[in-house]
Amino acid sequence: MGQLERKAAIITGGASGIGAVTARLFAAEGADVVIADLQDEKGQRLAAALGSRAIYCHTDVSQETEVQAMVGLAVSRYGRLDCLFNNAGFDRFSRGIEDISAEWFDRLIGVLLRGVFLGMKYAAPVMKRQGSGSIVNTGSVAGLQVGYGSHLYSAAKAAVIHLTRSVAMELGESGVRVNCICPGAIATPLVGQALGLSAEEAEGTMETLKAWFGKFQSIPRAGMSEDIARAALWLASEASGFVNGHALVVDGGLTGGRKWSVYQERSLRLHSAMGMPGEPE
Repeated sequence: MGQLERKAAIITGGASGIGAVTARLFAAEGADVVIADLQDEKGQRLAAALGSRAIYCHTDVSQETEVQAMVGLAVSRYGRLDCLFNNAGFDRFSRGIEDISAEWFDRLIGVLLRGVFLGMKYAAPVMKRQGSGSIVNTGSVAGLQVGYGSHLYSAAKAAVIHLTRSVAMELGESGVRVNCICPGAIATPLVGQALGLSAEEAEGTMETLKAWFGKFQSIPRAGMSEDIARAALWLASEASGFVNGHALVVDGGLTGGRKWSVYQERSLRLHSAMGMPGEPE
């Protein structure tokens, strides 16, 4: 029996990247999955590949009526909602605060923060009636420390992390858990798109991203969508039944500090520059 047998889940941003990998994993673990996205062709193709385990729902998570309809579809189709993975997101690298338009602020915050808020707003009453459920939000290490994302992306993710903790204190009393995942350097097409590439062009950057991201943290490989999907599975399942209001960092040690090898190399250089004989003990 799978970890999500007889469970119903919604995954936003589910047509590609982390969302698509999570949809496949959830379905393999026994869940019925609503794949919510704006990428209709990809979403429909994935749902077809998963067969009776999945349906696709065109959803702009920044629009209240569409999020309400998304939750309504899950409940009408499966009779319940056991997991909501608020995963939809995007970013665009910007040079400085003066380059950010108010329109871009509204668009980015609309998806990254308003979308998470709306998902929780409409999932909450369903799960409270059931007396059970797990909401998993996608945060980021950029919401924990500066320097890992653009200004707005970082601010939105920090808000998601804190909103997760606050809502967890409310819904936990009804048997509903709310947690978030904070990914580190994950090699996904989202990174290429943030650089201005098309979706197709971004797909072609994956090998470069894997090689580059593998240099950032103590675990010498890039983070992959599968790493985040497995974390989402754990938070969605009963295996994490006593975990609530938690920001689960999945970053290979990226935010843990400077790599030991870098520390040693710089220590040796400093030792040599100071004209000290021999190697430091």
